[in-house]
Amino acid sequence: MKIHVTGLRGIPGVMGGVESHCEELLPRVKARNADLDITILCRAPYVGEGARTYRGLVLEPLPSPKSKSLEAIVATFIAILYAWFRRADVVHIHAIGPGLLAPLARLLGLQVVVTHHGADYERAKWGALAKLALRLGERSALIWAHRVIAVSPSLASSLKAVFPSQAYKVSYIPNGTPRLPRVERDPVEVLRELGLKSKEYVLAVGRLVPEKGFDDLIHAFLASSQPDGRKLVIAGGADHETEYVRALRAKQCDRVVFVGMQPREVLKCLYDHCTLFAMPSYHEGLPIAALEAASCAAPMILSDIPANRDLGLSVDRYFPVGDRDRLAHMLEKAYDPIEAEAQMVQRKFDWDRSADSTAKIYHSFRPASPMAVRPKRRVGTGLVE
Repeated sequence: MKIHVTGLRGIPGVMGGVESHCEELLPRVKARNADLDITILCRAPYVGEGARTYRGLVLEPLPSPKSKSLEAIVATFIAILYAWFRRADVVHIHAIGPGLLAPLARLLGLQVVVTHHGADYERAKWGALAKLALRLGERSALIWAHRVIAVSPSLASSLKAVFPSQAYKVSYIPNGTPRLPRVERDPVEVLRELGLKSKEYVLAVGRLVPEKGFDDLIHAFLASSQPDGRKLVIAGGADHETEYVRALRAKQCDRVVFVGMQPREVLKCLYDHCTLFAMPSYHEGLPIAALEAASCAAPMILSDIPANRDLGLSVDRYFPVGDRDRLAHMLEKAYDPIEAEAQMVQRKFDWDRSADSTAKIYHSFRPASPMAVRPKRRVGTGLVE
């Protein structure tokens, strides 16, 4: 069975929650299901030209603009046409923005799965028109897709309540807890290169976008009483150099450090040696950065949005979203590593189980009939199927 996947920028090592999700999930699906041929339809500006492979997956870079407003929709349009031309059995669309094109995929005779990673229209970076388009994308996905996957239990419940007639399509398949690779060098040396010392920094990880709440975190950290020398470290980059990103980076000082996007082994080192991991997000699907922190048993505090509460940590680990004073107070407290809670999170959110559940959805479809209408290719002077 031929599965073509779109909606993401690409893998491996491309920044973003959807990208991390696919990088963790899809190689596991392939490894456990040899009968599935999975092709990732990447956006060429993020991965370069030329088809390649990654852990059993085929990576096919396709033309795409690199534009905040048009990139996702144009890239998905091209990807769906490509999937149709290459006779894919199933097209798997990630995120509700690209989900706007689920009707096109259906009209072309493709079997459609959409993974809903979160209510993107709640993100601060989008204007009114973009938020309307995202809501339409969510509606299109629920109505036109054959199956819809929600990555968190609160999101699955919300979709079933808002779209009761489509509730039968919705399956909850969560993000999993990753297994980050260990750094091969001395961790002390890795930290020294970043200007850090073990157990002398608070860590935050994510893209530099308004909904991550890093401006709240910086304000609260600088207002809090911290031991001498303790720093706030923010690991992550930006897709586009916006006014928000420039204003955020302007806050860098001797106590606030931006280290940019880091490879997975360096992230593990950062999680392992932080005094605290903080996630002040206003919006998440199911937060992969928090799952990474849990996999390292890092002490953590999170905003009390539904997706963060879905992790099931103890109540003293949450603070009201946007409450800078409360966040500052919590940053001053000492926290122990969360070994017991980390083990609970790892059992609850498991990539292998999610891979099996995703493969089960793929196998619920039938391979396309040889008699299905497909594009013809010109060979010499004639047309052939």
